[in-house]
Amino acid sequence: MRIDPNIALVFSTDKGRIEPEKPVEAPPEGDGIVRIHKDSKGRKGKGVSVIKGLGLDQAELKALAQKLKKQCGCGGTVKDFTIEVQTDNREQLKTLLEKMNYTVKLAGG
Repeated sequence: MRIDPNIALVFSTDKGRIEPEKPVEAPPEGDGIVRIHKDSKGRKGKGVSVIKGLGLDQAELKALAQKLKKQCGCGGTVKDFTIEVQTDNREQLKTLLEKMNYTVKLAGG
């Protein structure tokens, strides 16, 4: 029984160091439309395509990102429920996502 909410158990002789439980983040709710943005800020002028609004959890996003990177022949990453693909070819990404039955819009310039 915890008396003070500001005090937490840090070490136990039975288990050793006790790590606090991390809350599971839920994917952000969207309007059902996947948007592909072009971004080059903070990347020394190199353009990347940022895919937002998929509504998938982290494991599904990583699997989808891997599939898209293989199809485009480029690199990329998953950050904060978005997929960043290192390509300027947003049309190719749009057709690949439309084949997977997503509603896709090209956003931004």
